[in-house]
Amino acid sequence: MRHFLLTAALAFLFAVPASVFAQATYDHGEVGAYGDLFRIGSTGNTTVNYIGLGGRVGFNTGKYVALEAEMNYDFEKNYTTTTTTSGTTTTVTSNVRPITGLFGPKFQFGASSPFRAFLEAKAGFIDFTTSCNAAAGSPSCFTGSLSGFGGSSTHFAAFPGGGIEGFWGWFGLRADAGDELWYNGGVYNNLRITFGPVIRF
Repeated sequence: MRHFLLTAALAFLFAVPASVFAQATYDHGEVGAYGDLFRIGSTGNTTVNYIGLGGRVGFNTGKYVALEAEMNYDFEKNYTTTTTTSGTTTTVTSNVRPITGLFGPKFQFGASSPFRAFLEAKAGFIDFTTSCNAAAGSPSCFTGSLSGFGGSSTHFAAFPGGGIEGFWGWFGLRADAGDELWYNGGVYNNLRITFGPVIRF
């Protein structure tokens, strides 16, 4: 009898964690961090890619829809200049730094699968902060390609996009891509790509 009770107790101890893990659905939401690539519309033969970091949090309102808020700060920029004979690329700390805050729905496909695709439609703001004297003509200010925002300023922004994410239990990886638009007397289209880890809860 004693051996039977000991065996039953051990079986129970091993079975409980397995059953808890199997029942974990992680259906409340997600929190994550990401690296951000923000490609400003080019001027002439020069393209500028801003590089930064951001974070996001989302809460599921249903099986296929979540509401997300995110913010990122781009602190470096990469110049790529192409000529008929060669191309050069340089990454430097930026004196014009975009800060973006967005909020909106995320539409998930394959919600019960560990790998799924999604579409998103977010709106918010983009703020350009400068720490250089554009009037002095400093090339690091990069006023030529960013003449549309007119120096330090905040504008309405929108981000229609989509992506994929894959999970291993509570941990996952996520990639987004889309067109980050801002409005200042006209609409400016810019490529935005993010990639980073995600935690489900």
